[in-house]
Amino acid sequence: MHLLLDYLIVFAVIYAAMLAVYFATGLTMTAINRRHPDRRIQKHRDGMKRVKKEILASLSALATSSVLLSAGYFAQTQGWTLVAPLPLSWWSFPLMFVICMVLFDGWFYWGHRILHWPSFYKWHLPHHRSVAPTVWSNDSSAVVDTLIEHGFYLVVWFVLPVPALSVFALRLFDQITGMVGHSGFEYFASKSSRWPSPMICTTFHDLHHSQFHYNYGNFFSIWDRMMGTVHPGYDAMVKQMETTGEIPDTALEKVR
Repeated sequence: MHLLLDYLIVFAVIYAAMLAVYFATGLTMTAINRRHPDRRIQKHRDGMKRVKKEILASLSALATSSVLLSAGYFAQTQGWTLVAPLPLSWWSFPLMFVICMVLFDGWFYWGHRILHWPSFYKWHLPHHRSVAPTVWSNDSSAVVDTLIEHGFYLVVWFVLPVPALSVFALRLFDQITGMVGHSGFEYFASKSSRWPSPMICTTFHDLHHSQFHYNYGNFFSIWDRMMGTVHPGYDAMVKQMETTGEIPDTALEKVR
Protein backbone atom coordinates (compact mmCIF):
# COMPACT_ATOMS: atom_id res chain seq x y z
CA MET A 1 0.00 0.00 0.00
CA HIS A 2 2.85 2.39 0.82
CA LEU A 3 4.29 1.87 -2.69
CA LEU A 4 1.01 2.98 -4.24
CA LEU A 5 0.93 6.05 -2.03
CA ASP A 6 4.54 6.87 -2.87
CA TYR A 7 3.74 6.53 -6.58
CA LEU A 8 0.65 8.73 -6.34
CA ILE A 9 2.74 11.46 -4.73
CA VAL A 10 5.24 11.27 -7.60
CA PHE A 11 2.41 11.39 -10.14
CA ALA A 12 0.76 14.35 -8.43
CA VAL A 13 4.00 16.37 -8.38
CA ILE A 14 4.74 15.65 -12.06
CA TYR A 15 1.16 16.37 -13.16
CA ALA A 16 1.12 19.65 -11.21
CA ALA A 17 4.42 20.63 -12.83
CA MET A 18 3.09 19.81 -16.31
CA LEU A 19 -0.04 21.89 -15.69
CA ALA A 20 2.08 24.80 -14.48
CA VAL A 21 4.25 24.64 -17.59
CA TYR A 22 1.19 24.28 -19.85
CA PHE A 23 -0.59 27.34 -18.51
CA ALA A 24 2.57 29.45 -18.12
CA THR A 25 3.63 28.74 -21.72
CA GLY A 26 0.10 29.17 -23.05
CA LEU A 27 -0.51 32.51 -21.35
CA THR A 28 2.94 33.82 -22.30
CA MET A 29 2.60 32.88 -25.98
CA THR A 30 -0.95 34.25 -26.12
CA ALA A 31 0.28 37.61 -24.81
CA ILE A 32 3.16 37.68 -27.32
CA ASN A 33 0.90 36.70 -30.23
CA ARG A 34 -1.57 39.47 -29.44
CA ARG A 35 1.24 41.98 -29.83
CA HIS A 36 2.27 40.53 -33.21
CA PRO A 37 -0.87 39.77 -35.27
CA ASP A 38 1.23 40.04 -38.44
CA ARG A 39 3.05 36.84 -37.48
CA ARG A 40 -0.11 34.70 -37.78
CA ILE A 41 0.41 31.79 -40.19
CA GLN A 42 -3.16 30.90 -41.21
CA LYS A 43 -4.50 34.39 -41.65
CA HIS A 44 -8.04 33.41 -42.68
CA ARG A 45 -8.75 30.94 -39.86
CA ASP A 46 -9.34 31.66 -36.18
CA GLY A 47 -8.24 28.72 -34.07
CA MET A 48 -9.05 30.55 -30.83
CA LYS A 49 -12.71 29.52 -31.16
CA ARG A 50 -11.72 26.04 -29.92
CA VAL A 51 -9.57 27.10 -26.97
CA LYS A 52 -11.95 25.95 -24.20
CA LYS A 53 -12.32 22.50 -25.76
CA GLU A 54 -8.56 22.27 -26.28
CA ILE A 55 -7.78 23.14 -22.67
CA LEU A 56 -10.27 20.60 -21.32
CA ALA A 57 -8.86 17.87 -23.58
CA SER A 58 -5.33 18.86 -22.58
CA LEU A 59 -6.03 18.35 -18.88
CA SER A 60 -6.78 14.68 -19.61
CA ALA A 61 -3.89 14.22 -22.05
CA LEU A 62 -1.40 15.78 -19.66
CA ALA A 63 -2.63 13.43 -16.93
CA THR A 64 -2.02 10.48 -19.25
CA SER A 65 1.44 11.73 -20.16
CA SER A 66 2.21 12.29 -16.48
CA VAL A 67 1.20 8.70 -15.69
CA LEU A 68 3.69 7.43 -18.28
CA LEU A 69 6.53 9.67 -17.11
CA SER A 70 5.92 9.10 -13.39
CA ALA A 71 5.54 5.32 -13.79
CA GLY A 72 8.86 5.05 -15.62
CA TYR A 73 10.65 7.25 -13.10
CA PHE A 74 9.12 5.39 -10.15
CA ALA A 75 10.16 2.05 -11.65
CA GLN A 76 13.73 3.31 -11.91
CA THR A 77 13.78 4.49 -8.29
CA GLN A 78 12.56 1.04 -7.21
CA GLY A 79 15.23 -0.77 -9.23
CA TRP A 80 12.70 -2.41 -11.55
CA THR A 81 14.38 -1.33 -14.79
CA LEU A 82 16.71 -3.45 -16.93
CA VAL A 83 19.64 -1.08 -16.46
CA ALA A 84 20.75 1.18 -13.63
CA PRO A 85 20.93 4.91 -14.38
CA LEU A 86 24.23 6.61 -14.98
CA PRO A 87 25.34 8.87 -12.13
CA LEU A 88 24.30 12.45 -12.88
CA SER A 89 27.35 14.37 -14.09
CA TRP A 90 28.47 17.14 -16.43
CA TRP A 91 28.71 14.64 -19.30
CA SER A 92 25.95 12.09 -18.56
CA PHE A 93 23.16 14.69 -18.41
CA PRO A 94 23.74 16.31 -21.85
CA LEU A 95 24.72 13.00 -23.48
CA MET A 96 21.56 11.20 -22.45
CA PHE A 97 19.45 14.28 -23.13
CA VAL A 98 20.65 14.36 -26.75
CA ILE A 99 20.33 10.58 -27.18
CA CYS A 100 16.79 10.67 -25.79
CA MET A 101 15.88 13.64 -27.98
CA VAL A 102 16.99 11.86 -31.16
CA LEU A 103 15.29 8.61 -30.16
CA PHE A 104 12.08 10.35 -29.13
CA ASP A 105 11.92 12.20 -32.43
CA GLY A 106 12.01 8.86 -34.26
CA TRP A 107 9.45 7.36 -31.86
CA PHE A 108 7.16 10.35 -32.35
CA TYR A 109 7.47 10.31 -36.14
CA TRP A 110 6.51 6.65 -36.51
CA GLY A 111 3.84 6.82 -33.81
CA HIS A 112 2.40 9.86 -35.57
CA ARG A 113 2.44 8.06 -38.92
CA ILE A 114 0.62 5.09 -37.36
CA LEU A 115 -2.03 7.43 -35.96
CA HIS A 116 -2.73 8.58 -39.52
CA TRP A 117 -3.51 5.03 -40.65
CA PRO A 118 -7.29 4.69 -41.25
CA SER A 119 -7.69 2.13 -38.44
CA PHE A 120 -5.99 4.44 -35.91
CA TYR A 121 -7.02 7.87 -37.14
CA LYS A 122 -10.20 7.96 -35.02
CA TRP A 123 -7.94 8.44 -31.99
CA HIS A 124 -5.95 11.20 -33.70
CA LEU A 125 -8.94 13.01 -35.19
CA PRO A 126 -9.69 15.05 -32.03
CA HIS A 127 -6.24 16.64 -32.34
CA HIS A 128 -6.78 17.45 -36.01
CA ARG A 129 -10.06 19.22 -35.35
CA SER A 130 -7.71 22.11 -34.60
CA VAL A 131 -7.10 22.87 -38.29
CA ALA A 132 -5.62 26.23 -37.33
CA PRO A 133 -3.73 25.21 -34.15
CA THR A 134 -3.14 27.49 -31.20
CA VAL A 135 -0.67 27.30 -28.35
CA TRP A 136 -3.38 25.39 -26.42
CA SER A 137 -3.69 22.71 -29.14
CA ASN A 138 -0.49 20.82 -28.42
CA ASP A 139 -2.01 18.47 -25.83
CA SER A 140 -5.56 18.43 -27.17
CA SER A 141 -5.47 14.69 -27.80
CA ALA A 142 -7.33 11.47 -27.01
CA VAL A 143 -5.91 9.02 -24.46
CA VAL A 144 -4.84 6.44 -27.09
CA ASP A 145 -3.17 9.21 -29.11
CA THR A 146 -1.15 10.28 -26.06
CA LEU A 147 -0.25 6.70 -25.13
CA ILE A 148 1.19 6.09 -28.60
CA GLU A 149 3.07 9.37 -29.02
CA HIS A 150 4.29 9.65 -25.42
CA GLY A 151 4.84 5.97 -24.66
CA PHE A 152 8.54 6.75 -25.00
CA TYR A 153 8.43 8.48 -21.60
CA LEU A 154 7.55 5.14 -20.00
CA VAL A 155 9.77 2.82 -22.04
CA VAL A 156 13.02 4.81 -22.03
CA TRP A 157 13.64 4.27 -18.29
CA PHE A 158 13.65 0.48 -18.77
CA VAL A 159 16.11 0.25 -21.67
CA LEU A 160 18.58 3.12 -21.28
CA PRO A 161 20.73 4.17 -18.28
CA VAL A 162 19.11 7.59 -18.17
CA PRO A 163 19.72 10.02 -15.32
CA ALA A 164 16.25 11.17 -14.29
CA LEU A 165 17.10 14.83 -14.90
CA SER A 166 17.84 14.12 -18.59
CA VAL A 167 14.36 12.69 -19.17
CA PHE A 168 12.62 15.39 -17.14
CA ALA A 169 14.52 18.06 -19.07
CA LEU A 170 13.51 16.47 -22.37
CA ARG A 171 9.86 16.34 -21.30
CA LEU A 172 10.01 20.03 -20.32
CA PHE A 173 11.67 20.95 -23.62
CA ASP A 174 9.16 18.84 -25.54
CA GLN A 175 6.23 20.52 -23.80
CA ILE A 176 7.38 24.09 -24.40
CA THR A 177 8.57 23.61 -27.99
CA GLY A 178 5.43 21.61 -28.80
CA MET A 179 3.23 24.44 -27.61
CA VAL A 180 5.27 27.02 -29.52
CA GLY A 181 5.11 24.75 -32.57
CA HIS A 182 1.31 24.71 -32.33
CA SER A 183 0.98 28.42 -31.59
CA GLY A 184 -0.01 29.41 -35.14
CA PHE A 185 2.46 32.31 -35.19
CA GLU A 186 5.91 32.25 -36.80
CA TYR A 187 8.94 33.78 -35.05
CA PHE A 188 11.75 31.35 -35.85
CA ALA A 189 11.88 30.89 -39.64
CA SER A 190 15.53 31.05 -40.75
CA LYS A 191 18.22 29.09 -42.57
CA SER A 192 18.49 26.88 -39.51
CA SER A 193 14.91 25.66 -40.03
CA ARG A 194 15.19 24.54 -43.66
CA TRP A 195 17.31 22.17 -45.74
CA PRO A 196 20.12 21.21 -45.20
CA SER A 197 19.47 21.92 -41.51
CA PRO A 198 17.45 19.23 -39.69
CA MET A 199 15.77 21.86 -37.51
CA ILE A 200 12.22 23.12 -38.06
CA CYS A 201 10.09 26.18 -37.29
CA THR A 202 6.44 26.66 -36.34
CA THR A 203 5.34 26.67 -39.99
CA PHE A 204 6.51 23.04 -40.29
CA HIS A 205 3.85 21.66 -37.96
CA ASP A 206 1.27 24.27 -38.93
CA LEU A 207 1.42 22.82 -42.45
CA HIS A 208 0.67 19.40 -40.96
CA HIS A 209 -2.55 20.76 -39.47
CA SER A 210 -3.65 22.63 -42.59
CA GLN A 211 -2.54 20.00 -45.13
CA PHE A 212 -2.75 16.82 -42.94
CA HIS A 213 -0.50 14.44 -44.90
CA TYR A 214 2.94 16.01 -44.43
CA ASN A 215 5.44 16.95 -41.72
CA TYR A 216 5.01 14.29 -39.04
CA GLY A 217 8.24 15.02 -37.17
CA ASN A 218 8.53 16.62 -33.75
CA PHE A 219 11.94 18.22 -33.23
CA PHE A 220 13.56 17.57 -36.61
CA SER A 221 12.67 17.10 -40.26
CA ILE A 222 15.10 14.17 -40.67
CA TRP A 223 12.56 11.35 -40.81
CA ASP A 224 10.19 13.33 -43.02
CA ARG A 225 12.97 13.97 -45.53
CA MET A 226 14.12 10.35 -45.45
CA MET A 227 10.58 9.01 -45.94
CA GLY A 228 9.44 11.65 -48.45
CA THR A 229 6.75 13.12 -46.19
CA VAL A 230 8.08 16.67 -45.84
CA HIS A 231 5.74 19.21 -47.43
CA PRO A 232 7.17 20.03 -50.89
CA GLY A 233 6.64 23.76 -50.40
CA TYR A 234 8.08 24.00 -46.88
CA ASP A 235 11.67 24.98 -47.64
CA ALA A 236 10.57 27.58 -50.21
CA MET A 237 8.15 29.08 -47.72
CA VAL A 238 10.86 29.40 -45.08
CA LYS A 239 13.21 31.00 -47.62
CA GLN A 240 10.46 33.43 -48.61
CA MET A 241 10.02 34.43 -44.98
CA GLU A 242 13.77 35.01 -44.67
CA THR A 243 13.81 37.18 -47.78
CA THR A 244 10.64 39.24 -47.38
CA GLY A 245 9.88 38.98 -43.69
CA GLU A 246 6.27 38.21 -44.57
CA ILE A 247 4.41 35.14 -43.31
CA PRO A 248 2.70 33.20 -46.14
CA ASP A 249 -0.70 31.69 -45.39
CA THR A 250 -0.13 27.92 -45.17
CA ALA A 251 -3.86 27.27 -45.59
CA LEU A 252 -3.55 28.66 -49.12
CA GLU A 253 -0.30 26.85 -49.95
CA LYS A 254 -1.11 24.24 -52.59
CA VAL A 255 0.96 21.10 -52.92
CA ARG A 256 2.89 21.21 -56.14
